[in-house]
Amino acid sequence: MPHYDLVIVGTGSGNSILDPRFADLKTAIVEKGTFGGTCLNVGCIPTKMFVYAADVAATPSHSSRYGVDEELKGVRWPEIRDRIFGRIDPIAAGGAEYRKNHEDNQNVDVYQGEGRFTGMKELRVSFTDGRPDEVLTADRFVLAAGGRPVVPDVPGLAETGFHTSDTIMRLDALPRRITILGGGYIAAEFAHVFASFGVDVTVVLRSGAMLRGEDEDVSARFTELAAERFDLRRDRKILRAHREATGAVLELEGPQGAETLGTDLILVAIGRTPNSDVLDVAATGVTTKASGHVIVDDHQETVVPGIYALGDLSSPYELKHVANHESRVVQHNLLHPDDRIEADHRFVPHAIFTSPQIASVGLTEQDARARGVSYVVSKQDYAGIAYGWAMEDTTGFAKLLADPATGQLLGAHIIGPQASSVIQPLIQAMSFGLDARTMARGQYWIHPAMPELIENALLNLPLG
Repeated sequence: MPHYDLVIVGTGSGNSILDPRFADLKTAIVEKGTFGGTCLNVGCIPTKMFVYAADVAATPSHSSRYGVDEELKGVRWPEIRDRIFGRIDPIAAGGAEYRKNHEDNQNVDVYQGEGRFTGMKELRVSFTDGRPDEVLTADRFVLAAGGRPVVPDVPGLAETGFHTSDTIMRLDALPRRITILGGGYIAAEFAHVFASFGVDVTVVLRSGAMLRGEDEDVSARFTELAAERFDLRRDRKILRAHREATGAVLELEGPQGAETLGTDLILVAIGRTPNSDVLDVAATGVTTKASGHVIVDDHQETVVPGIYALGDLSSPYELKHVANHESRVVQHNLLHPDDRIEADHRFVPHAIFTSPQIASVGLTEQDARARGVSYVVSKQDYAGIAYGWAMEDTTGFAKLLADPATGQLLGAHIIGPQASSVIQPLIQAMSFGLDARTMARGQYWIHPAMPELIENALLNLPLG
């Protein structure tokens, strides 16, 4: 039973903890899947590379508004796929090779297998190559084992066959029809990708709106636009699934009664769940929320001294930039146990790379109402700024919430071109306490550039 100074479970953001300052520690890394974690292999990076190709493919669908007639001649899916994974797969393989064999990692052992706690600070590793299990113990653990897609309990779905975000990007060929179950960010991004590539897309929702976690105005606008582009089946219950000679069939129940929906491929995109159950963290005394997320304090430490957790395993945000931040906090606290720092989750932004893009930080309007927070609101349409005219954008907008007494920003929500970039000055202002009036008038705004959307939204806030 080998004993270590430190064991790290998961090679996403957890893998970035080890640097030369840990060289004198006897360390183990446990990884049940592919090195690099969700973001590199099945998440942020490959999806955004697909989205960029989709954005290019979608250009002819709206170029005529500028007096430019374009035509999409074809989409070479295998080339798109192979361009993406031809870059990503070597990075994952290189990360594993570096940890296993590079001289920098002489005190690091890599266990390619699935870890599961069997006692206090005791982890059993089941190897993927069939070797006998091995039990590791350690003074300190970092749990960074991420999450996995949720699969609904639909009778016949497993037998019918389906994909998740973990598998959909490696298809051999594009289907003619795809049905996406779910209305969150994963569903929104893949609906854009496949529709742009010429696939007939149907989206099945349990509720009446897509992206319900966004600000209500953003969700309503996106749902409206999605209904124009996809076959949007709202307020549907999935009764069962089966397969026929012509493809997969879903039996639905909706506002008008029973429906039968035929499709070539089913993509399940109803959310993700943390891998705390796979790790059986309770066996080592670590506690979890009802959602399965590992409970940590402000230092990212669990209730068990010496066991830290980070990323999708413990964070409800489930965002790579949050996992990276938490990884830096854990790294510092491992190196400086007598001078620990706290994670900063005050203003965590996110973006959804669909079409149009969406970005958000801080409180939504429904959040503010529910919490009884005093606020004022402003909205600025892309159509009201010069660059918006250039783009002929008639649907995008920025929405800001601010404290009426201090002018401090409480939330920012953007739907429209390059929202993920346009929102950054607002994240900065909130993080450093810059009030709306000072932000609007205390600097130059390039004219006629897209950030004027933010300038005008700030000036539109009804502050005293």
